Amino acid sequence: METKKSLNYLRAKKKVEALKGFYSHLAVYIIVNTTIILISANVFDSGEVDFADWSNYVTPFFWGFGLISHGLYVFFVVKVRNNFLKQWEERKIKQFLEEDL
Repeated sequence: METKKSLNYLRAKKKVEALKGFYSHLAVYIIVNTTIILISANVFDSGEVDFADWSNYVTPFFWGFGLISHGLYVFFVVKVRNNFLKQWEERKIKQFLEEDL
């Protein structure tokens, strides 16, 4: 019974860590890409401001694919109950717990 509670705790902790990782990724994406776009568009220079140049958006575009795939993993794959993976995780956790004893 105690093992099942600790397994549930570990699973919940893993989900929280995945969410925390995604939110950190999102925050860094917003901050870094906003800065890149503003610098590329010459907002801080005395030159002409140009938001229409497509090269300003290359990094946010491709990084956005990574962010979307990270979000899909966190919000859909982690929540979907995959019996094979779940059983494998439980077996491995039990194995490691038995080895520690």
